[in-house]
Amino acid sequence: MKIDARITQLAENILKNSLELKYKEKIYIEAFGSSTKDMLKELVRVAAKIGATPFYFYNDNEFVKNLIANSKQEQIEQYAKWHAALMDDMDCYIGLRGYDDLFALADVPQSKMNVYRDVFYNQVHFDRRIAKTRWCVMRWPNNTMAATAKMPCAALEDFYFDCCLVDYKKMGKAMQPLKKLMDKTDKVRILGKDTDLSFSIKGLKAVVCDGKMNIPDGEVYTAPVKDSINGRIQFNTDTLYDGVFYSNVSLEFKDGRIVKATSRANNDKLQRQLSVDDGAKYMGEFAIGVNPYIRKEMMDILFDEKIACSMHMAIGNSYNDETFNGNRSAIHWDLVLIQDKAHGGGEIWFDDVLVRKDGIFSLKELQGLNPDKLK
Repeated sequence: MKIDARITQLAENILKNSLELKYKEKIYIEAFGSSTKDMLKELVRVAAKIGATPFYFYNDNEFVKNLIANSKQEQIEQYAKWHAALMDDMDCYIGLRGYDDLFALADVPQSKMNVYRDVFYNQVHFDRRIAKTRWCVMRWPNNTMAATAKMPCAALEDFYFDCCLVDYKKMGKAMQPLKKLMDKTDKVRILGKDTDLSFSIKGLKAVVCDGKMNIPDGEVYTAPVKDSINGRIQFNTDTLYDGVFYSNVSLEFKDGRIVKATSRANNDKLQRQLSVDDGAKYMGEFAIGVNPYIRKEMMDILFDEKIACSMHMAIGNSYNDETFNGNRSAIHWDLVLIQDKAHGGGEIWFDDVLVRKDGIFSLKELQGLNPDKLK
């Protein structure tokens, strides 16, 4: 069966441009879900043609669930030890995720999830994959994604490749003025419906995300000064975390700490997430999304955090050296606020200057990031 040419193009872009995979290097490719088969085959083929050695594994959240729910901590430690040694031996990593059951982990006890995140995910992925390898995490379109995006499968497939094969060099160049502005900004203010939030990003560098570590991509992120956040923010997209559905999460802050939080769905589980550790009551990221092809929520954070005209913040861990604000946590949970007119509008201010209104950048040097300019 002939492979879609867009699959080959995407595999080559990721291996040659995003990861810059080289001759004799080793790459760990982890594929989740049966729909990823064709892309996995192309990644293995192209990696081998480059002269690298691909180590490829099939995984799925059903397997992960059975492990977490039925293991004691020492078993998770052994599982983590093997994977950590593997990751230590790799130059690159790809997480290819086409989940068949988004809610597979929803009924795993919170205590078990906490152990898995702390013992396995933090040690293998935060301490090794993120810190020591060149890596790229991506989604893969399937029936489940089409359902959550409320799109026909054929339309989703075209949409997916538009998002993932966008001109990232052009995007990266257009992002540079926003990075420079964020690097010198102290005060940030976010205004919108049920939202008036202020914080500082002084001294924390901004990072341009232009197709290197995520596919799709399209954001500039930094972190808030840990104890500087005050006010309230009402996020307006649905979200999944640890396989649990949440809707319209609202957070209130005093001196950086979350003092009140609500979700229209599973509010009790939201409260438990915020009690995982002390760092779960602070924020680890602030970012602005700019991918021109993503204009509505998909209930997939890898897409939703890149929505044009959006911004997002992450509860918990701050994990990049350039943007580290001192907050450590077992969780890192991105929440998205879309600010175009269709979603209620809103404003972003930097040091008392209006930067973006109703999703459209107003400063001349930033107008290249508006959706009509990036396509």
